Amino acid sequence: MAPTNPSVISQLRQLIYYHIDNNLLKNAQFYAERLAAYDHRSAESAYLLALCHLRLGDHASAYEYAKPTGCRGTHLGCAYIFAQACLALERYKDGITALEKSRGLWGGKNSFGKHTASSRQPLPDAAAINCLLGKLYYGYDNKTKAVSCFEDALKQNPFMWDAFTTLCDMGTNLKVPNIFKMSPEMEAVLRTSSQDQLETQSQSKDSTLSTVPDQDRNRPGARPASVSDVPDPFSNVPPRSFAGGLFGTLGISQKLSESNPSLTNLPAAGGGGIGPEAMETPTGPSASIDVTVVPGRRDPGVVSAFSTEPPQAPVRKTRTIQGLGMDFSMDAPKMSRAVSTKRMQKGPEVDESAATQALRSNSLVPPAGERKRTVSGQVVPRQSSEDPGAPQRRSVRLFNQIRPTSSKSSSNVPTVGPPPGRELKKARPPISKIMRPSSSTSTVGRQVSGNRKPVDDSMDVDGKDYIPRTWQNTSIPVQKSIELDPARHEDALRSLLELFKKFGNAYYALAQFQCQDALQIYASLPRSQLETPWVLAQMGRAHYEQAAYAEAEKYYKRIRQVAPTRFEDMEIYSTILWHLKRETDLAFLAHELIDSSWKSAQAWCALGNSWSLARDHEQALRCFKRATQLDPRFAYAFTLQGHEHVANEEYDKALTSYRHGIAADKRHYNAWYGVGRVFEKLGNYEKASKHFEVASSINPTNAVLICCIGTVLEKQKQPKQALMYFTKATDLAPRSALTRFKKARALMALGEMQLALNELMILKDIAPDEAMVHFLLGRLYKSLQDKGQAVRHFTIALNLDPKASQQIKEAIESLEEDDDETSMLA
Repeated sequence: MAPTNPSVISQLRQLIYYHIDNNLLKNAQFYAERLAAYDHRSAESAYLLALCHLRLGDHASAYEYAKPTGCRGTHLGCAYIFAQACLALERYKDGITALEKSRGLWGGKNSFGKHTASSRQPLPDAAAINCLLGKLYYGYDNKTKAVSCFEDALKQNPFMWDAFTTLCDMGTNLKVPNIFKMSPEMEAVLRTSSQDQLETQSQSKDSTLSTVPDQDRNRPGARPASVSDVPDPFSNVPPRSFAGGLFGTLGISQKLSESNPSLTNLPAAGGGGIGPEAMETPTGPSASIDVTVVPGRRDPGVVSAFSTEPPQAPVRKTRTIQGLGMDFSMDAPKMSRAVSTKRMQKGPEVDESAATQALRSNSLVPPAGERKRTVSGQVVPRQSSEDPGAPQRRSVRLFNQIRPTSSKSSSNVPTVGPPPGRELKKARPPISKIMRPSSSTSTVGRQVSGNRKPVDDSMDVDGKDYIPRTWQNTSIPVQKSIELDPARHEDALRSLLELFKKFGNAYYALAQFQCQDALQIYASLPRSQLETPWVLAQMGRAHYEQAAYAEAEKYYKRIRQVAPTRFEDMEIYSTILWHLKRETDLAFLAHELIDSSWKSAQAWCALGNSWSLARDHEQALRCFKRATQLDPRFAYAFTLQGHEHVANEEYDKALTSYRHGIAADKRHYNAWYGVGRVFEKLGNYEKASKHFEVASSINPTNAVLICCIGTVLEKQKQPKQALMYFTKATDLAPRSALTRFKKARALMALGEMQLALNELMILKDIAPDEAMVHFLLGRLYKSLQDKGQAVRHFTIALNLDPKASQQIKEAIESLEEDDDETSMLA
């Protein structure tokens, strides 16, 4: 077998990274397979192929390609991809083993602050791997190890939001202010990053300064070239191609790519394609320096594919006019301050000697690719019809720096004619009007106006050539990056940490079901953050947990307006509409979601709730089962499925559904509540009480769960203990009619009639149209021997609920029987 060409391998890797960064994953997978065929023993080849499969959602193939083998050795990228595939395939033990074995490669590694728009770190650092390791341990049901890994991830990078939210969802007790703060590790990384950036800037200035000729560098008033200066687009020096071909590694020497491919910087995600401007780099002192690439840093002397500078113009040909013995370009010569001032004062009448002196004073030879014309011994600039987006020449920028500054602000838009406030002296043109230079405000000898006639064809070398127009009276400024200012960078991080501390406190409060505290914190966020779908969903969820369904509905309506394509949390919205009995609104929401995506589990839950509200439980069950098929970890869909089985009195199937929900999420209190409810209906009050207590321990602020415990105790003939739970539930939800009703009933059972009357009077104001409230008041007044009030409330109950007429009539008749017995005893 012929030895593999290292250059071919390097080019294939570059192609793979290019297509991955541009999200062309099918292309990347195709080239990754070609690379694996060329270099099947390389761990890097296996990593790239597994990465493509993982991003395409093919977790099984990613698992196979990234699987550790003895011939390749340990590779951090392969281990990370393998662990991610294991998490998706629920092979938690395999993923844990792979990451633990490669700990020597990632332990202590920190890439914080090294990811920018122009640089990437292709391999994960310790924070990212600890976060993934925590998820694997949590899936493996090792909560202690999971919490430890998540804590390590947050210590290394407090912006690891996924680790924080998972800790909250696990029910871990956290001190949020201790998480979102500048840690010593972050400060050290920040200092190192700032020093590296300052060194990069200094090296960049030194390298670009060497491109300025000695005469310009020593001349008073001359400006050294900056890192943002655009190279001269008209240089005719042949450009150097990297990697010796079209698809050279961007900004990296071929020798380096072959020796250590892992150091190759990735292009920016979604960056520019491989065009001519990305294939070549201008020669010169900055381009010929041997570059040592540091991962995560952009080298100052290299032109890369993600450069923000305009593309270079094509190389120009030169023309020598016979008989004059001079090389002419399309650009005017650079002039010293004295000559340029004299020219502006005297207008277009500049003789040959002045132009010659200007050339000699600068001692600059125009690049060979430029052209200029001379008629009758006078230098005449050629008319140009240029593109305003083209870069400036070095001659224009240098001259703009030394020209006199006007007291008035000038516009960036070129103007035709003399500057405002001054009048140039008119002179008889020494040549024909066609070849006369313009008297525009440009003093660099370049024509801006597009109204001039074209130059004689005999003076053109190539009719297709044109010269890009420069921005008049402006030069390309040096853009100072905020990243180069350590103080501003640190202040920005601290302000972000303060903002995320609010988010963290609110999320943690809601995870602990402290809904009112969460609402207050979210309300303190800036207005722009409040209007985001995630915050609106969190606030709606807080109201939903408090059974304030009307308030919650407002937030979810707003979500539908600002993010109509959002499916997350729509199952909660559908449940809110179910509680509010909004049958039409719920049906419209369900069909809108289903029409948007048939593969959304939330959409099928909404449709199931719609059928449930219409009392078609069989159709609702089909929808909820479809939701669990689409997402087997969707705990709430299993719970809704169990509720429908209870409505059909299929208690065994209901228990199965609830237990599937608990298996998907152990902190899903709704499923625990469902199991307790089934056991209560079956008369097994001991098991019912245990499940209600577990649900209440998860959500200690839910009055309904506490009330359920009291109901079970009441059925077990323990009214005093039941009254304690009813009182606690009433304190948590003073406006809850159910809890107050049960409390009043327990007080009546204990003979506390006056206390029960007080509770019922409050309840009558809360629910004036509730028949049971008036029926209980009638019984209470009967016990107090107040026949008139008893008959009144029995009559109101009969009018509110005619279906219960038999029971209410029996109660009224019992009043008459009591009166008869009393009269007979008298």
